[in-house]
Amino acid sequence: MNFRDKILAWNRLPEWRAALRAGGGQLVVTNGCFDLLHLGHVTYLETARRFGDALLVGVNGDDAVRALKGAGRPVNSQADRAAVLAALESVTAVCIFPEKTAVKFLGAAQPDIYVKGGDYTLDTLNQDERRAVESAGGEIKIIPPVPGRSTTALLGKISRL
Repeated sequence: MNFRDKILAWNRLPEWRAALRAGGGQLVVTNGCFDLLHLGHVTYLETARRFGDALLVGVNGDDAVRALKGAGRPVNSQADRAAVLAALESVTAVCIFPEKTAVKFLGAAQPDIYVKGGDYTLDTLNQDERRAVESAGGEIKIIPPVPGRSTTALLGKISRL
């Protein structure tokens, strides 16, 4: 499959999800900015994919990333970030969403399993996101990060060059 075909338009997400559910597939969902893809991201996504039959990655849109990370971000556009993620073997589909939080995205995706990185706990996770997942019968899994691997650290290293 061409990686471009793995990028779902927002309005196609409910139909895509319904087809996966009809086929009995277990959907794993995660989300984030994924501004500069690095080993931590790739390891995280590969681990997340193992929890189910398909991995859907929600990508914050450019305006949301700016609001979350500051004026200099994102480094890569939402289209580029989605395309790079879609090219990964572990990723089944990618969907860009415009909000800073994933509440609406999770409501549309209806994950069986929602995966977040180890910098979160069930208590520090956005509680509206938590309710969106749990009220639809989904389970939340927290997986450990790869030590020393973060976009912020990578940008810091680049700035010192």
